[in-house]
Amino acid sequence: MEKILAGLSRFQHEVFPKLPPEVSAAAIGPQRPRALFITCSDSRVTPHLITQTDPGDLFGCQVVGNIVPAYGATYGGVSATVEYALTVLGVPNIIVCGHSDCGAMKVLLNPAAVESLPSIRSWINHAEAARLTVAENWPDEPEETRLRLVTERNVVAQMVHLRTHPSVASRLIGGRVRLHGWVYELHSGTVRAYDEAGDRFVPVEQLGRG
Repeated sequence: MEKILAGLSRFQHEVFPKLPPEVSAAAIGPQRPRALFITCSDSRVTPHLITQTDPGDLFGCQVVGNIVPAYGATYGGVSATVEYALTVLGVPNIIVCGHSDCGAMKVLLNPAAVESLPSIRSWINHAEAARLTVAENWPDEPEETRLRLVTERNVVAQMVHLRTHPSVASRLIGGRVRLHGWVYELHSGTVRAYDEAGDRFVPVEQLGRG
């Protein structure tokens, strides 16, 4: 806790007083985030650091495996976050961001590892489409490659789940929201984005800013 408390003190006394006026203003008025950012709970994944955004720019949802259950499959914090972001805040973008070396994806490939952890086992089932896609299409790839592939396919699967949420579906038709799929590489800081037309992940710069 010492490091955390020291950082809090430094933020309060040194960082916060020097924040740009627009950042301070964002804390006063209603929030208008540029995107709903859904990513993994992994402590190495820090959305504001990765995107170099300010407070108020991202409406965040960090959850194991960046999983978004299909609408009606379960009701909880993720569904509520999606509904609030779209219906109340009107976010124009939703980003689903997976990452390399994801523990949840390792479990997805090796479910025996969580036999004694029923909550995790149940939650990971919402990524089953990714596991099955990799198992049926790339069964002979080495483990490292399969981990990369299942991480990518899980991002795609959760984007599919998002489309089942009424608040998302209605806005997609009206062009009021866009879905983006990313994979963040922990070792290099690079981000690959989902190219729907080619059904592949490419450097985010290749898809433009959108």
